[in-house]
Amino acid sequence: MVGNSSAPDAAAKGELVGTAMTADVTAGPPGEDRLQDRIWTIPNVISIARLLGVPVFLWLVLGPHADGWAVILLIAAAASDWLDGKLARALHQESRLGQVLDPTADRLYIGVMLIGLAIRAITPWWLVGVLVGRELVLGLALLRLRSRGWEPLQVSFVGKAATLCLLYAFPLLLLGAYAGHAAEVAKVVGWAFVAWGTALYWAAAGLYLVQAWRLTASPETAGGRETAAGRPETASRPEPAREVAEPEQPDD
Repeated sequence: MVGNSSAPDAAAKGELVGTAMTADVTAGPPGEDRLQDRIWTIPNVISIARLLGVPVFLWLVLGPHADGWAVILLIAAAASDWLDGKLARALHQESRLGQVLDPTADRLYIGVMLIGLAIRAITPWWLVGVLVGRELVLGLALLRLRSRGWEPLQVSFVGKAATLCLLYAFPLLLLGAYAGHAAEVAKVVGWAFVAWGTALYWAAAGLYLVQAWRLTASPETAGGRETAAGRPETASRPEPAREVAEPEQPDD
């Protein structure tokens, strides 16, 4: 009787899928083409336009101190951030470039807001160090993923919540730099968002580091195959075929 290994393989693959869903590992194995390499899509054009607004915002804050226009620009950037993701899913125009542009634009806006407000002495420089240090840590994790052949992990829900808190916080702090009761309220609420956003920002970094370490901890898991027990999955070998003795023919 010939051995059949299809059932064990199917069970192992089922365990692998269940593990990936539970762990929320969002990177794909090396060489897996899940996203198309498209550039000129409607969501990508919106993301590029949002990136072009980064130096404009910095100039508005540090040049003429046109804080009202700077806040309007941030509101437009936040709206475009929601819009490009919505259109990418609705029009089926997800792309590798879009996956990179979207978080890059968010990080650049947070970075220029940090620098601009710190230069104007609205926020302390230690806050710049705390948030920039987080980006450096994630940069090292990304280099490790790249060296093992993995794609960057997608942004988690915690990371998106942290980014949203910080994008709310800095415009409020900018408006809180003025005199008046409304400015005082904006300042208090803005610092509350800074506290929540910073805590969530580092929590998301911790989740990212745990996922990156699990994917790159051993060479055997570089291909992304791991069993539910946490051990690298090895390819199952089919059992050797057993020779079946032919029945003896009766003598005539």
